[in-house]
Formats: sequence, C-alpha cells, structure tokens
Amino acid sequence: MSVQEEAAVGEALEVWIDQDLCTGDGICVQYAPEVFELDIDGLAYVKSADDELLQDKGATTPVPLPLLTDVVDSAKECPGDCIHVRRVADRVEVYGPDAQ
Repeated sequence: MSVQEEAAVGEALEVWIDQDLCTGDGICVQYAPEVFELDIDGLAYVKSADDELLQDKGATTPVPLPLLTDVVDSAKECPGDCIHVRRVADRVEVYGPDAQ
C-alpha cells in the first residue's frame, strides 16, 4: 500500500525510535521537526502532540496525516534504520526496518 493509499484509508499510525540504533544524524528532524527532535544526548526522539520530548524507551507518538509522507521519508532515509511506523490497531510495522 502506498503512502497515499495509507493516508486515504485514514488508518491511525504511530511512530517510535530505537535510540540504541540512532546515529544522531538528524535527518528525521530535517524531514519532520514537528514529530522528531534531537536531545542533548545527540539522539533523536519523538515528540507528543503538545511538543513534549518523549524520552521513555519505546515511546510512541501518533503520526499526523499531513506529516505522513515526511515521517515515512524519515524512516526510509534514516542511516540507523531506527525509525518504526506501525498501525495503532494491530501494531504491525508498515514502514521501517521491520516493515512487513
């Protein structure tokens, strides 16, 4: 299913970052600064809808539909292969290193 089809279906998606694999390149922040942020430790984290940095291991945040393409591009371009985008309903990864 293409990004456009995923958006058209309106399926709720969430994203998380595996900091153990993060290289700190900041490509995700360049693509989607509303969703990702580099912390003082040099690693990328997701942010909540109210712009709060989520530093708990495995913390997820919803993917806003207008930013879906940017978030997917982040996952595709990430040199650390550490960005995971999955469906909320069944937790199946649709973009990222474990995508099915």
